[in-house]
Amino acid sequence: MNTVDLLLHPVRLRIVHAFAGGRTLTTADLGQRLPDVPKTTLYRHVGTLAAAGLLEVTGEQRVHGAVERSYRLDRSGTRISPQQAAAMTIDDHRHGFTAAVAALLADFNAYLDQPGANPPADMVGYVQVPLWLSTQELESMAEQFRAMLVSKMDNEPGEGRRLYLLSPIVFPIDHEQA
Repeated sequence: MNTVDLLLHPVRLRIVHAFAGGRTLTTADLGQRLPDVPKTTLYRHVGTLAAAGLLEVTGEQRVHGAVERSYRLDRSGTRISPQQAAAMTIDDHRHGFTAAVAALLADFNAYLDQPGANPPADMVGYVQVPLWLSTQELESMAEQFRAMLVSKMDNEPGEGRRLYLLSPIVFPIDHEQA
């Protein structure tokens, strides 16, 4: 299964998100983070991601007579390259966007269902801003945004830090103007 097919599934995408920030997790840990996903489904998708090399086993221990594995995400395999994106069909993009939005909605609902969830205090945002941009302006803005994100992507957990999910979505909302 190629990277596009692996990542364009809402449950697998949520599993990838759960490992964000360099976390090492067991399937039991994942079950606590994704309580709405049935255990058999979770185990199947973890197995799929591990077999594809996106999750690497970092340890094993015996728990109640069974072997429990700890996994870590291989971040290098979780990006869809520009070449892969260019090779996707319109239906692939439709499917991918649906999977991403479904995963985002499930993650947001899981956040809201936490005891003490406080969107204003946690600086939760979901604003949409239509912008008139030329191709060059969009490319420049995307590069600035990428540079800003890259400067923070290797941050480690630490005092006062909390893991946030940022999901930029960009697409034209009207037909090309003359």
